[in-house]
Amino acid sequence: MQCKNCDINLQSHENYCSECGAKVIRNRLTFKNIWAEINVYFFNLDNKLFRTLLYLFTKPEEVIVTYIEGTRKKYVDVIQYFAISLTLVGIQVFLMNTFFKDAMDLSNLYGDSFKELANQKNNPFSPENMDYSLINNYQSLIYVLSVPISAFSTWIAYHIAGERRYNFTEHIVINLYYSAQIIIVSAVLSILFLVCGGDYLTISMFVSLLTFAYLFYVLHRVFKASFLESFARFLLIGFCYAVIFVILIFVFVIGGYLFGYLMK
Repeated sequence: MQCKNCDINLQSHENYCSECGAKVIRNRLTFKNIWAEINVYFFNLDNKLFRTLLYLFTKPEEVIVTYIEGTRKKYVDVIQYFAISLTLVGIQVFLMNTFFKDAMDLSNLYGDSFKELANQKNNPFSPENMDYSLINNYQSLIYVLSVPISAFSTWIAYHIAGERRYNFTEHIVINLYYSAQIIIVSAVLSILFLVCGGDYLTISMFVSLLTFAYLFYVLHRVFKASFLESFARFLLIGFCYAVIFVILIFVFVIGGYLFGYLMK
């Protein structure tokens, strides 16, 4: 018998491949065994997904530090976890673009004054000149691009502070887990609020505030520093964020100007 994944020879009594770790599948596909696997991966309270989700709230250092130190089977892999979060974002975007197109209507938040401003012909933020659904469609890309920016900010801030325990790649792991957790919570809450008729923009602003608190919590637990040390480093991270975004905005403005000039 051979492993169907890596083709090495296996003993007939083996249930897992000794080379790649894949489970040996002997049964044909049926609805019963497919449902059993779905139940194990998603609904079993002791599965890796639920344990990873729970521990990233209660013991984020347990998930993140053990992964960096080599543990790969106990919790969901960081790339897989981030992919799950992007899948939920895709579901959220689909629901918003299909059933809740009015969710991004800013007039619901700012009232009649915004409606009058939005209806001006030359206003770039008017419904005619700005497609909010287009911005919504690029949420996944924005999340992906934000991870290296976030990782560089935490890495340089802790490097300046003299904390050089983790390299840049390991800071990417920290920020991938952190970002995935925030994205999952944000997407689930957004979907629930949309289905229940809640205000999407209000919940978005609420979650945005929680993201900063959660980042502080994760870094405080992972690096095991005192509260004051963690707070000082968090302020330094915020400064790094601001500098990076100012540079990026400057680059985009100059790039847009040059591109427009060359296209003339």
